[in-house]
Amino acid sequence: MKTEENIVLEVEGLKQYFPLDRKDVVRAVDGVSFRIRKGTTFGLVGESGSGKSTIGRSIIRLYDPTEGTIRLNGKEISGKLTKEKKSYLTHHMQMIFQDPMSSLNPRKKVIDIVAEGLDANHLYSSKKEREEKVYRMLERVGLNKEQANRYPHMFSGGQRQRIGIARAMIMEPDLIIADECISALDVSIQAQVINIMKELQEEQGLTYLFIAHDLAMVKYISDEIGVMHRGHFVEMGTREEIFQNPVHPYTKSLLSAIPEPNPKTEPSRKSLSYDMRREGIDYTRGSRHWITDSHMVLATEEEFKKWT
Repeated sequence: MKTEENIVLEVEGLKQYFPLDRKDVVRAVDGVSFRIRKGTTFGLVGESGSGKSTIGRSIIRLYDPTEGTIRLNGKEISGKLTKEKKSYLTHHMQMIFQDPMSSLNPRKKVIDIVAEGLDANHLYSSKKEREEKVYRMLERVGLNKEQANRYPHMFSGGQRQRIGIARAMIMEPDLIIADECISALDVSIQAQVINIMKELQEEQGLTYLFIAHDLAMVKYISDEIGVMHRGHFVEMGTREEIFQNPVHPYTKSLLSAIPEPNPKTEPSRKSLSYDMRREGIDYTRGSRHWITDSHMVLATEEEFKKWT
C-alpha cells in the first residue's frame, strides 16, 4: 500500500465476525485494509450484504471490531472503547445514516437535533451562539432558520437528509461516514444532496467515506474506490483505474450493469455475470497484487496472470 502524508483514516486488517451459534460465525468483513487522504472521498461499492455498511459501523465503533487496527489522524481508535476514545470519536468523526427518518428523533425539533453534538461536547458559550451555529449550518444545506423549530415529520425525505447532513457537519469533523445516505431519495434529490456534500467538502476540506451501491454516483463523488464482495476488497484504485481499467471479474460485472444514457447503444449493452464458485475463485487463497501504486486486485498468482 502506498504511503502518503495527510492520512486521515487508516484501516489495517479489519475483521468483523458475528456469531450465529457456538460453532458458526458470519464473516461480514474479513481482513480489509485501506487509507483515506485528507480532503478526498473514498467510495465503498458492492452488492447488498457485501460488508460495506459493516465497515462504516465498525470504524465509528457502533460495532466492536473482531480484529484489526483503526487509526484516525494517527490516533488508534480500535481496541477497548475508553471514555477518552469515545470523546475523540464524537469530536472528529460523524455519520450520515441511510434512512433520514429513523435516524432523527421524532420528538425533537430540528434545532435540537442539529445541535446534539454541540450540546454533548459543550461547544458554545451562550444560547444565542448555539442558535447562530445551527442557523448557519441549516442555511448551508439549503434550509432556513424558520424551519429550525419544526419536527422531522414536517419535512420531505430530501429535507430530512439535509438535516442529517447538518447534524454531522456542525461538529466540523475530520471524517464523515456517509452510509447509503442517498439510496432512499428520488434521483433528482440525490443529485442535490451530493452537490451539497461536494460543496461543503471543497469549502471545509472534509474527508468522506462514501458507502453506496450506485456506481454512477460513486464515480461522480469519489477519488478512490474500494470494490467489496463477501467481506473482502476484491479491487481498489483511483476512480479512473476502476472505471477505465477494471481487472477483477466481479468489478467488470458491476460496471457492465450500469445503464447507458444513449438509447442507441443501451439495447446492445451486455451485462457480464459473475459466479465465484463456477470460476473457482476463493478469496481466502488470494493475496493483494499491486498493478500501480494505487491499484490493487485480490487474486492468486494464476488468477492475476489470467486477468492481466
